[in-house]
Amino acid sequence: MPTAVIDLHAPYAKRVADALNNKHLKTTLGRATGRMSAQRDNAMHAVDGALLRDQVRQMKAYVLRNWPDLLEQLESNLIANGAQVHWVRDDAEAIQAIVQIARRANVKKVVKAKSMTTEEIHLNQVLEKAGMVTIESDLGEYIIQLNGEPPSHLVAPMIHRRLEDIAEIMQQKLDMPPTLDPEVMSALMRAKLRQEFLTADMGVSGCTFAIAETGTICIVNNDGSDHLTATLPRVYVALMGIEKLVPTVEDAFLQYQAFCRSATGQQTTSYLSMTSGPRKRPDADGPEEFHVILLDNGRSAMLANGYGEALMCIRCGACLNVCPVYREIGGHAYGSPYSGPIGAVISPLLPLGVTDADKLPYASSLCGACRAACPVNIDLPRLLLDLRDDQVQDGKGSLFDRSAMLGFVQTMKSQFRYEQAGKLAGATTNLMTNFSGGNLKFMPPPLSGWTQSRDFPVFARKSFRELWAERQERRHAIQGGTPAAITKRADHS
Repeated sequence: MPTAVIDLHAPYAKRVADALNNKHLKTTLGRATGRMSAQRDNAMHAVDGALLRDQVRQMKAYVLRNWPDLLEQLESNLIANGAQVHWVRDDAEAIQAIVQIARRANVKKVVKAKSMTTEEIHLNQVLEKAGMVTIESDLGEYIIQLNGEPPSHLVAPMIHRRLEDIAEIMQQKLDMPPTLDPEVMSALMRAKLRQEFLTADMGVSGCTFAIAETGTICIVNNDGSDHLTATLPRVYVALMGIEKLVPTVEDAFLQYQAFCRSATGQQTTSYLSMTSGPRKRPDADGPEEFHVILLDNGRSAMLANGYGEALMCIRCGACLNVCPVYREIGGHAYGSPYSGPIGAVISPLLPLGVTDADKLPYASSLCGACRAACPVNIDLPRLLLDLRDDQVQDGKGSLFDRSAMLGFVQTMKSQFRYEQAGKLAGATTNLMTNFSGGNLKFMPPPLSGWTQSRDFPVFARKSFRELWAERQERRHAIQGGTPAAITKRADHS
């Protein structure tokens, strides 16, 4: 049987424990993220990766400096192209707008392209409650929808599932004959989804980036599902976070290059779908109605509160693939549509309803691997530290943390207390190694959390000051006496 789905509304500690108790998860994540990281490195080394990152960052910084003007330019060009633009402040207004569009068009079935923004507002559940059949059109999203679980990665939604799990889900839900052949499994899913595309009334997607200069919504994928979602149904709705802007066509292909290389390790993906407006004569395909919903949902507040750098994210997932925490617990343990280091930053800042969102800034080792992998050079460790500092300033730090830091400060204020603490730590840890064969593999709580996965460092038996004093005494002894005797002889001479 496939492993049980993690309850995203459970407390953070339980979500993490459930992930760690999944005997296959760490291996599955390690293989997949390791492969994706290696592909990303090769793709970035094939070009001047440092230059590309600098150029993309400069472009995204320009977007934030000119955000209102670029949004108005995008709206103006979309309307000129025949699109209908809807500004929404939060998830409630976004849901209301999409449901109204669907009801006016008498929509019965919706196909949805892979989109983290629609996950953010829980669109599938809303549409189904409104009486509309909703089908995920991305192969990975389709499988996890069949199993009743959300995506666990920004790019690879079923990265947490083994091939055996996927086969079992398809056998149960799609009556597939037993097989582990990926080609057979993919062919079956595509045949099922083709019928859904042909009978759907409305397509919904997110937006990889939008070109303000031309009023164009762009979505990137490898299996063609996004293109079919945008062109086959008679109504097409694109839900766009208002940060997903690029100023010009040249900027669009700059970000496209960085996204492809960082997300999938490709020079280009198989498909880049670009939609500017509804179908016009003599167009062979395209929607009769094209709606673009511009969603804020806390993004402008992020900029106002000093976290605008996180809005530069292009959702490539590179930081997830190198994060040691994500590779241990996977995406569902975060309880948010956005996982990994970037999710630990933005989930507490957006009104996502995440249980224990304040715990997520601590789901990081601060090793800096995420910053090194980010194609926009976002300083994720600094943002995580800023969030932690905000919590402390708001008085939300735990009693243990406050007590530990107070004890540390008081110890560092006194040389005597500092030296005594060092002697106690050295004596205690060295004594414990006598019972553990030389390696300190267990410590009592709360330090047991450290030794569950690594050895605890053993403190030196003697401090540097003590070793230095002993060294000086030996040197003076070799020279002919104690320091006092040497000084006395010098005075007589």
